[in-house]
Amino acid sequence: MIEIRNIHKTFGKQKVLDGVNIFAHKGSSTALIGTSGGGKSVILKILLGLIEPDEGEVFIDNVKVSHREPGRTLSRIGMLFQGSALFDSLPVWQNICFKFLKGTEKLSSRDAKELAIQNLEKVGLNYKVANKFPADLSGGMKKRVALARAIVGNPKIILFDEPTTGLDPIMTNTINSLIREIVETMDVTTLTITHDISSVQQISDNVALLDSGRIRWKGKSKELKGSKDPYVFQFINGKHNGPINVN
Repeated sequence: MIEIRNIHKTFGKQKVLDGVNIFAHKGSSTALIGTSGGGKSVILKILLGLIEPDEGEVFIDNVKVSHREPGRTLSRIGMLFQGSALFDSLPVWQNICFKFLKGTEKLSSRDAKELAIQNLEKVGLNYKVANKFPADLSGGMKKRVALARAIVGNPKIILFDEPTTGLDPIMTNTINSLIREIVETMDVTTLTITHDISSVQQISDNVALLDSGRIRWKGKSKELKGSKDPYVFQFINGKHNGPINVN
């Protein structure tokens, strides 16, 4: 469902991605981990067709991603942004169904609001939330609204960018459980960027560790904590010394 083949990307003199390969089968859940500034967000932008790689190819469901036609890619993908990225000036229901109100697949306001309420229920929020504004919501509620927006329209792929950043441990577990439940019931393919190892083990089946523009390790999430790989050991234990450059 997701094929990232030999991707290279340089900005100025900085080589950000150096031959990255990531493959995700239909219905699988993959986490991409690594230090800040290691290129994870650049991979997301290339996957979304927002920027063009210097070398390599990306395919979504066997269709090549092109930065010249990002709409073909975006219509297949749901996205949960870091920080939720809700529109402050719009009520919750318009945030959730924004693409059906402003995009090419238009719905009437009435149908869009009904669809938004249905998706709010999937993330554990009731219809009363639909008319609230983001400023009226707690951090956990904002994240659940953002999750409802990510799943509306039944996308084939969902991308999660640091889905639990800024949440307390209880809400982190709540969001992770919701993500896992939605992934299983919707049979979607997911790629998650996160630094939270507990989240990796809760929501992902497979893991890839990115460092200095290269995938240094791939494996099952259950293999992380017992791995003897020096990159994995340093990252999950937060060690200063090791092959990962932390300076």
